[in-house]
Amino acid sequence: MVKRNEVRRVAGQRYWREGEAGLVVAAWRRSGESAAQFARRHGIARQRLERWARRLGGSGGDVRFHRVRLVERGLPQKVQPVGAPVEIEWAPGCRVRVLPGFAAEDLVRVLEVLEARERC
Repeated sequence: MVKRNEVRRVAGQRYWREGEAGLVVAAWRRSGESAAQFARRHGIARQRLERWARRLGGSGGDVRFHRVRLVERGLPQKVQPVGAPVEIEWAPGCRVRVLPGFAAEDLVRVLEVLEARERC
């Protein structure tokens, strides 16, 4: 979850990078407010917010993400290097790319760290 002061910090910047804009757009989408309400509350131009939302993927209604919990039972120690990489995105601009041959226990540790970071 994005902290309010992070949104304020980014909102006050003259230029936004894609990841920063993604933070603001994600916070707006979660807020349930109209673009005008959210922009006014954070001191952002509504047009800027909407332009970044379009640039980053429209309304966000097309893509849905589901929480996944990794279960250790029956997992091999190492996955055989077969197939394409797997990419996990949990927030705009935040990704983990897992290449073939990764150690499953390492991925579990990475996901636990990321999950704990989101709770802060």
